[in-house]
This record gives sequence, C-alpha cells and structure tokens, in this order.
Amino acid sequence: MIHPDLPLAELHRHLDGAVRLQTILDLGIQHNLPLPAFDLEGLRPHVQVTGPQPGVMAFIAKFKWMVGVLVDYDAVHRIAHENMEDAKNEGLDYVELRFSPWFIAEAHGLDPAGVVEAVVDGITTGARDFGVRVNLIGILSRTYGPDTARKELDALLSQSSRITALDLAGDEANFPAEWFVEHFRRARDIGWHITVHAGESAGPGSVWQAIRVLGAERIGHALRAVEDPALLDYLAEHHIGVESCLTSNVQTSCVPDYASHPLKTFLEHGVYATINTDDPGISAITLPYEYEVAAPKAGLAEAQIRQAQVNALEAAFLKTEEKNILRAGKINTARKA
Repeated sequence: MIHPDLPLAELHRHLDGAVRLQTILDLGIQHNLPLPAFDLEGLRPHVQVTGPQPGVMAFIAKFKWMVGVLVDYDAVHRIAHENMEDAKNEGLDYVELRFSPWFIAEAHGLDPAGVVEAVVDGITTGARDFGVRVNLIGILSRTYGPDTARKELDALLSQSSRITALDLAGDEANFPAEWFVEHFRRARDIGWHITVHAGESAGPGSVWQAIRVLGAERIGHALRAVEDPALLDYLAEHHIGVESCLTSNVQTSCVPDYASHPLKTFLEHGVYATINTDDPGISAITLPYEYEVAAPKAGLAEAQIRQAQVNALEAAFLKTEEKNILRAGKINTARKA
C-alpha cells in the first residue's frame, strides 16, 4: 500500500508514454489522421499492451500513436499539461518526467527545440494549475546514433535551466553507452544529473558502463545487475538509485513474471530501489496500481514497499531542502487528518 505519511514520488515516467487514449482520439480526429480506430475501445489494443511483448523494442512500437498524434507544438503542450493533471489525480507529490525531443518531433517533422519549449511550457503551467512538484529529464535516444544524439542534446540545451537531468534510452543491446561519452560530459559540465537506462536488454556490463563511462547517479531498470554481486554491492554502497518498473518489465518480457522481478533482491541488498510506472499510458496502469497490486505480486513485504517509497524521495533529483519541504507537507497533512 501507499503510505500517506510519506511523499509519493515517481522517478521514471516517460511523458510521451503517458498520453491519454482520449487525447489520441481527439487529436487524431482534429487533424484527420489515419487512426486504426475511431472509438476508444477500438483504439485501445493499438496503443495499450494487453499481454507480454517479445522484447523492449516491440513494446516501444506501441508509441506509434502516442507520438503520431503530436502534429504541432500545441499538441505537445497539451500532453505535457495533461501529464501533470494525471500525476495530481494519482496522488503524486513529486514526479520526474522524461522525454526524447527527437522521438516526439520525428513523426511530423517538428523542430526538436520547439518540442522542448512546448514541453517546458506545458509542464510549467501544469505544475502551477495542479500543485505537483516536477522536474524534467531529457532523453537522448541511442537508437538514432551519436550524431543525431548531438542534435537532440543541443535541442535540450536550448532550455538548459528548465531541465534537471539527462537520460540515455532506446536500443541498449545495439547502441552501447561508450558511444555517448561526450554527450554526457557536456551534460555533467552544466550541472545536470545523470540517469541511464541500463541492464534492461543487456547484461551487468551495461550498468557498469553507465556508471563508469557516463557518470550515472541512477539506473533505469537495472534488471541484470543481480547477475553481478559486486555490482549490487557497488549500487548499495554508492547510493545509486534503481528505477524499477514492475509491470513494464513483465510486459516487455525482460522478466517472465512479477515473482521473478529483482526489486525484492535490490531492497534486501540495501540498494536505493524505487517503484515507477515507466509508460503508464501504454501499460494501462497508475503508480498506485504498482504499489498496491504489482509490488505484492513481486513478493514485497509491507516494510519493503514502504522502503521503496522512502527511497523514491531519497533518490530524487531534488535539493535537500526541497525534500524536507515535501516531507513536512505530508507530516502536517497527516497530523491534521
């Protein structure tokens, strides 16, 4: 269960994987797009995952209409703003939203820098309107290669003061971290935090690369880290957060079922592991679902679920005083109740 005396924070949620089904339908009709269906139930199987996929890239293919309806900057602004409303409705106190401007821009030839500006504006107005604290994480998509990643980084740097961290996502198995060393050096030099998708489709060596080569402070997924005891020790000793995504990992077939997920092992080993949704619009889940349904299925005891909630704030890309404000707010609310 979610503990109401603690802030509820999410660290791994893709903005463009959290687009409402209704919004896809609305934008598709508005812009006369060739949607595969023109009612919600007909559209659902084309957007949402209904069973395990053969791998991460098959799961990513579900983004087709998530980004396919983002025909202009107003549409991008809309989905950013709605992400904040959805976070509020799920009871989140803090959320880190990540996005790849090139991935969003590609379908309709938008300017990636314009995408970044629209996201920043939509998130800023959404945070004001719905009262949820938020930080943005820019993604470099490995799948486009290092040359395009430089252009993507330039787009993100156009709003450098409004972005908190840099991530590397996409085809981990075929595009190793070592190809993106210079990109992440630039990000670290301006003070951005670093989180990297690693150990999801490749082995523990990929996690070591993310840490040693790119300077990762947190790891997205990190599933295969359990294969290397020395790596588990390192993650725990150096307080490197792990962004676990239970349902997503089952749906991508990176783990065969919830019971096989390493989140319990991470927590038992003292790793700063956290619970996240990844792409809730595709997985058809919420963060409360992950705490209340997925975590028990993964074998977590109540104390471990609470620890994961504590870890999410500890591992958040926030200053100490910002974390304290969030903690104090929940304590005061609990006292009044």
